[in-house]
Amino acid sequence: MKGKVAIVTGGASGIGLAIVERLARDGVNCVIGDLDASAGEQAATKLQKAGTDCLFVATSVSKPGDVRHLVEATMDKFGRLDILVNNAGLQFAAPIVDFPEERWDTLIGVMLTGTFLCCKYALPHMIQQKWGRIINISSVHGKVASPYKVAYISAKHGVLGLTKVVALEMGEHNITCNAICPGYVRTPLVEKQIVDQARLNNISEEDVVQKIMLSPAAIRRMLEPSEVASLAGYLCSDAAAGITGAALDIDLGWTAR
Repeated sequence: MKGKVAIVTGGASGIGLAIVERLARDGVNCVIGDLDASAGEQAATKLQKAGTDCLFVATSVSKPGDVRHLVEATMDKFGRLDILVNNAGLQFAAPIVDFPEERWDTLIGVMLTGTFLCCKYALPHMIQQKWGRIINISSVHGKVASPYKVAYISAKHGVLGLTKVVALEMGEHNITCNAICPGYVRTPLVEKQIVDQARLNNISEEDVVQKIMLSPAAIRRMLEPSEVASLAGYLCSDAAAGITGAALDIDLGWTAR
């Protein structure tokens, strides 16, 4: 993996940052695309000091111009692009009848359209070099549903379909595309969900964790971002060259029922 180059969207915090750190340990040069300039610059600086060549590019993945700039900045600095991790995401919870249409547009734009745009502009460079790895961070909610998350769940289901199409089109170019479907991961995004779910379900935050997030799982705990990053690291490696078009669960048994 040493010397390869990766773009990780939403790479300034949570799962994205854990993946950046994992790839950096494997010798990959990383480009962080994120809206949070402060966190992104801080993460890039930390990795630079640790000996990894890392670049931060302020990016809204739902905007084609931003995505083109992200890919162009990567090529300008490194001259190649080997790995794309589509991780940028957000959440909003409300009943369908009350769900704001602008929120629907934002969530679909970031998580589904953004994944499409990043693939569209990254793939020509991977095709040219006849090697590439694309990892789309979906969710356990890419396979099952829960109330009050209509936009998030629709987007994450869509990501699985997009993953399969890319895998089929890119197989002849030695490019793999897979999705990772985590259960609840200990991130700021999930912590905010606890508050929202408590309000919507009229229960305590502790009951949200125990009865909604952990109850369906076989192993009743939250995942750590590093666990998702380990799976992403494996999928980027040559050991995973035969895996493509897959939606890999890392959900503590959430979908085993």
